[in-house]
Amino acid sequence: MGEAKHAYSEEFKAAMVHRIMDGERVGVVHRETGVPLRCLYDWLTAYRREGVRGLRAAGKPRRGTELLPRTPEEAAAQRIGELERKIGQQALEIDFLQRAFRRVKESSQSNGNAGASASTGRSAR
Repeated sequence: MGEAKHAYSEEFKAAMVHRIMDGERVGVVHRETGVPLRCLYDWLTAYRREGVRGLRAAGKPRRGTELLPRTPEEAAAQRIGELERKIGQQALEIDFLQRAFRRVKESSQSNGNAGASASTGRSAR
């Protein structure tokens, strides 16, 4: 029969690729870990093409990893986008709070302009 498939974590794949890229021979990594040579070469190719993103398992991406940047420029663009969304959210919150404050202020002013005192005076006995 064929060789059983093994699911390797993204972190494990990255560690193996870094060993190879740091100068360790693919054959040595293969013998020490038991990972098939074809997998090691595929991971190395995928990493060179797409970075860590290329090491992700096929299928549904893990939560939080679907938007990993590939290059420093993409990382900067991603961070700028996050900050712009945050500024937009804060602007909405400020607008909401200003309108709420204005309503409370108008409500308290309209109650005070009616001419009635806030409390009743002493009753005569």
